[in-house]
Amino acid sequence: MFEPTSHDPVTVDCDSCLVRGPRACGDCVVSVLLGGPPDGVHLDPQEQDALAALASVGLVPPLRLVTAVDGGSEPGWASA
Repeated sequence: MFEPTSHDPVTVDCDSCLVRGPRACGDCVVSVLLGGPPDGVHLDPQEQDALAALASVGLVPPLRLVTAVDGGSEPGWASA
């Protein structure tokens, strides 16, 4: 489930999501509400909190975005 871990804005770009596909996209709040916007969608901290609250009570699916982490000496993953 999507739980904001910072107060930074998040840009959801479906084209860069590492788990993109019917299984993840079909149960992702961005795809369900916006149909996978071609230019992505920018979520400020308040929007992230609102989506997390709605997802926590089952009103919308969680954000399923997974992106590669850039930088550092070890590869890793970041999940929004």
